[in-house]
Amino acid sequence: MTESILEPDLPIIDPHHHLWDLRPLLPSFPEPRHDFLEAIAGAAYYTFDELLADTRSGHNVVGTVFMECSAFYHAGAEEHLKPVGEVEFVNGVAAQGASGLYGDYRPCAAIVGHADLTRGAAAGEVLDALRTASDRFAGIRHSAAWDTDPEVLGPPFHAPQGLYRDATFREGFAELGTRDLTFDAWLLEPQLGDVLDLAQAFPDQPICLDHCGTPLNIASYHGTLDENFERWRKSIRALGECENVSVKLGGLAMAFCGMPEEGPAKGCGSEELAAQWKPYVETCIEAFGSTRAMFESNYPVDRWGASYAVLWNAFKRLAAGYSDDEKAALFAGNAARFYRIEHLLA
Repeated sequence: MTESILEPDLPIIDPHHHLWDLRPLLPSFPEPRHDFLEAIAGAAYYTFDELLADTRSGHNVVGTVFMECSAFYHAGAEEHLKPVGEVEFVNGVAAQGASGLYGDYRPCAAIVGHADLTRGAAAGEVLDALRTASDRFAGIRHSAAWDTDPEVLGPPFHAPQGLYRDATFREGFAELGTRDLTFDAWLLEPQLGDVLDLAQAFPDQPICLDHCGTPLNIASYHGTLDENFERWRKSIRALGECENVSVKLGGLAMAFCGMPEEGPAKGCGSEELAAQWKPYVETCIEAFGSTRAMFESNYPVDRWGASYAVLWNAFKRLAAGYSDDEKAALFAGNAARFYRIEHLLA
């Protein structure tokens, strides 16, 4: 589906996208494939050319933030240092953009990598190696997604139950603060109490909650969005009271959330998508304010629901009632501040 671009001059910093080449791994995915695997199989190859095409599809994307996804790890490195390869790879993509060959656009201006915080204080070694790999390295994401129903997540995800409450994990988490690094949290709606407890225990550590807290509409949760909405909203409001927590407005088109259910690439227009996402996005902005919320593409995963251009049109429809200053914050300013890339807006 193609649409006219809404507010084409509004600057955007996309604070959450991936880069990967999953083609060599597809034969190892179990059959029948989990819905999430089907979604990413449709974007098995997503590196600079694909990102460039999407971010140049009409919206004024001035820069992006790369989010770890276990891509291009060092095959020969010690296990705990393998994620350094991902940051090295992405730094090369960022260097392509910084060359000026593609104009003022700056892809991967900030890089969020991964370090295993369950190593406790020893995680500091990995954090230092990641920082050495790129001066664009901003922080890490250590996902904690887990559910009693194994069909919710499927084979790619193996976080233990209660990871963010684990004492050794928190020992590693404390290493972020000593290095002035950010933390992205990904977990599922029933687990939101875990990230709330973590945020309260470390009130000075900047944390960004990914994907509106990932409400679930998959496997045993299919059809339960309405009945679980109040539980989700209560958790989001509690997290919003933590001044160190921000939230990413997006990810709702993932197969986990199923908005829309009929992916991939059903062809929903931006009006239809905005209507589905409105209760979640509005609740998040009400809870966190316009200064701690940021729209995200979560591409290419959210290709399940919409093209890049249509996705951002939907976000702009959702933000139509906000002031110019609030829009500037939601679409670029908050991401720039959180990941310390304010120079993109200078």
